[in-house]
Amino acid sequence: MQHDHLIGQVQARAHLRSRGEAETACRATLETLGERLPEGLADNLAAQLPREIGEHLRRTEVFGGAGTGERFDRHDFIERVAARSGADDPRAAYMARVVLEVVGEATQGGMMNKVKDALPDDIRQLVSAGSTG
Repeated sequence: MQHDHLIGQVQARAHLRSRGEAETACRATLETLGERLPEGLADNLAAQLPREIGEHLRRTEVFGGAGTGERFDRHDFIERVAARSGADDPRAAYMARVVLEVVGEATQGGMMNKVKDALPDDIRQLVSAGSTG
């Protein structure tokens, strides 16, 4: 999936007013996801996305180590997305669900299943819920 198409899908599904808001939603969600995932998995996911989008996952990597794989729950995930995006918690949760849904569609080979497996149940629900869940 091309960068413009991915951003357009996020904008349309999340009912955002501008492409800039869609870019912000992607950045906020993927930087937070990058903090939660092991570094190697974040890098593998980033490699399947347009460079500009994938860099958000890599921004929080700890180079040369095992990765951040920081432990936090759904509440903390949503709060981090909200702080990065400037949205309230319910809006941040919805934007994260949309971004994760579109990212899932943009990847191949069961990558999002590996991402889900690396997350606790409460965050895994965000990945599975999608824009209509």
